[in-house]
Amino acid sequence: MSVLVKVCGLREKQHVADAIEAGAGAVGFVFAESPRKITPGIARSISDIVPRHVKRVAVMMHPAKDDWLAVLEQFEPDVLQTDAEDLEGLVIPAHVECWPVFREGKTTPDTIATYVYEGPKSGQGETVDWSAAAELACRGQMVLAGGLGPDNVAAAIRTVRPFGVDASSALESSPGQKDSRLIREFISAACAAETVL
Repeated sequence: MSVLVKVCGLREKQHVADAIEAGAGAVGFVFAESPRKITPGIARSISDIVPRHVKRVAVMMHPAKDDWLAVLEQFEPDVLQTDAEDLEGLVIPAHVECWPVFREGKTTPDTIATYVYEGPKSGQGETVDWSAAAELACRGQMVLAGGLGPDNVAAAIRTVRPFGVDASSALESSPGQKDSRLIREFISAACAAETVL
């Protein structure tokens, strides 16, 4: 099975195009406080080139109900990614997938569908303990995040055997500014790692 590759924190249409052309299976748009934060309207306009087979992910953190509704109505995401405890208080249509975020050091359910596993703080480039993550990866479809980039994603895939990998800050020339070369190198390295599993 191919590893899902997600490029997160996109803010420009060119970088969305770069990710798609390089083979990303998901593209993430951040609606939480971050150098990568974007409005639902802009996210909609720069993601209109995304083909159906690529998931458009709304990345949030402890969203107010009104903020989630604005993202839902204006951006129309395929996936909502937010901390697991946030999901209980939100109205999420059946056609929107949920990717709960579970953080290193906190309790993770025994079985779950697709979920994101990362460090205590999102977007900080903090690598999680891959050995511990490998033990959790069999519980569901783990999307491994945290400190992944072109230089270490292949090792992460070989060690953890995740369903997917997710990168953001390591693909930037400065905070919030994606780098086309790094996007392509990350996806290429992830895809190359798949061939040797």
